[in-house]
Amino acid sequence: MISRTDFLALPHAITLLGMSGVGKTVLSNTLRTRSNWFHYSADYRIGTRYLSEFILDNIKYKMMTMGDPFVANLLRSDSIYINHNISVDNLEPVSTFLGMYGDESKGGLDKPTFLERQNLYRWAEIESMKDTHRFIDKAWQIYGCNHFVNDASGSLCEIADPDDGNDPVIAALRAETLILYVRADSDYEEALKERARRHPKPLFYNPAFVLPILENKPENGAGIDPVEFARPLFPDLLAFRKPRYEAIAENFGFSIAAHDLFTLADGNGGVPDGEQLLDCVYQVVRGQANATENTRSNLEIYVTACEKRRSKRNQPPIQAV
Repeated sequence: MISRTDFLALPHAITLLGMSGVGKTVLSNTLRTRSNWFHYSADYRIGTRYLSEFILDNIKYKMMTMGDPFVANLLRSDSIYINHNISVDNLEPVSTFLGMYGDESKGGLDKPTFLERQNLYRWAEIESMKDTHRFIDKAWQIYGCNHFVNDASGSLCEIADPDDGNDPVIAALRAETLILYVRADSDYEEALKERARRHPKPLFYNPAFVLPILENKPENGAGIDPVEFARPLFPDLLAFRKPRYEAIAENFGFSIAAHDLFTLADGNGGVPDGEQLLDCVYQVVRGQANATENTRSNLEIYVTACEKRRSKRNQPPIQAV
């Protein structure tokens, strides 16, 4: 078992796994601003790399069909330039593109369009997770960030097979990062459900979850209020995702209760900084690695990855000829 001192000295890369709203982004932002960690946002990568063209095409389509010839002619003649303003703190373009199923007159998407965008998002999220290796290197080489946090989407458990170590997402994350499932206790779950009830938002749904719900719904979404369609889904989605999160953590990572994670730093609103997080993670992995052979193997794989990363960084850069 690695000592606390040796563990804290490693160049860390941690994937935060958990339901949307459990605090992954809040923690990642704190690590970036207070401890110089590199914050890799899955949704930012999805929006700026993989769905960027689709998002912009959708915006242009909306503008071309709004019945304003002035705007249409400017676009047609390339007289104006349209771009999104996606940032780590503003992911609204990704959310609005994903959309909700329902009546077009109420802002909804018909069933074929809704499912097409669900499939696009799934592809984009898979690719964004496979990119983590390159960004761990870039975080150090370009920005000088010793540590890396992967702020994964809440739907990560739905794009990966939680029982297959050869799944491309699982394999990519396990090879480079410590997968840490931030587990919502009952109080957190109720708060997440209440927030989703009050403010439903577009989400990715695994086909096994959403297709039975859509089966008898009209193809064109006529008469379906998209917000009212989405509002009651979240509790069932939480129940659908929970065992998948737990399986990923049990098979390939570790878990911590959100309540335990976010009570470490009373002076910072309960959000730990980098040093506090690593100390907490060490206590978690030490306890869980001592409990089962599987978690012990997960820790060994992670420590080996960190040591390889440190060795690579200690090598002198190749000089250009």
